[in-house]
Amino acid sequence: MSSSSPAVAPDLVVVRDVSKTYGARKALDGVSVRVAAGEMVALIGPSGSGKSTLLRSITGLHPIDGGAGTIQVFGETVQKDGRCTGHIRAARARLGMIFQQFNLVGRLSLFSNVMLGALGRIPTAQGLFGLWPAADKAKAMAALHRVGVSDYAAQRANTLSGGQQQRGAIARAIVQGAQAILADEPVASLDPVSARKVMEILVELNRRDGLGVIVTLHQVDYAIRYCERVIALKAGKIVYDGPATGLDTKTLIDIYGPEFEDAFWEAKA
Repeated sequence: MSSSSPAVAPDLVVVRDVSKTYGARKALDGVSVRVAAGEMVALIGPSGSGKSTLLRSITGLHPIDGGAGTIQVFGETVQKDGRCTGHIRAARARLGMIFQQFNLVGRLSLFSNVMLGALGRIPTAQGLFGLWPAADKAKAMAALHRVGVSDYAAQRANTLSGGQQQRGAIARAIVQGAQAILADEPVASLDPVSARKVMEILVELNRRDGLGVIVTLHQVDYAIRYCERVIALKAGKIVYDGPATGLDTKTLIDIYGPEFEDAFWEAKA
């Protein structure tokens, strides 16, 4: 009778010995980290710690320094020797990127912005003239309904609140068919109520749909509440990688210094 070893979760991201230099400053300094598909991970740390640089390097928005460093996404090398490889475009098609400033086209309706998530699978000219397939239209409305903003589908994006726009950005990633979400400070511009709603949607996508989520956060309390694993950076180096429950006061002081309480939002809201 044969026995099989337990299945190992595939990797979403593997970062090996990655550095990123801006002038004389190392934004990343020999960072290595592995995130399995299906994990929900928070990247935290003080301003300038390297967390956003790391997230953007994964997508190829920031080229890493040349040398030994490599970045793999979904098992394919997307950065090596300081350059993006030919696999970066396919990786981006599978990654839904959520930004602090929403990245919606303000003059377009919320529905049209969400439909842009379908551009990767239809001819460019067809999308340019808004000739969307009926199935994609239905998918867009379902995504807007799921994130709670379907009532605003016809409204121009620049007339919506920040929370409504950010939920629209998440709906766009759903229509894109993203297999993972990379969110760079997605709640930094939002009020606490809207921020909690956005984080709850990301948690649902992770738990119900199995999407891997990597999210950079300034708010430590949000990282602890919504993410099981937390990676903390300081001066371009990883100084903590473990369960959110392990972030005690001493560890937070080590990460943020004596002003660590400034990293907690709920106490100030």
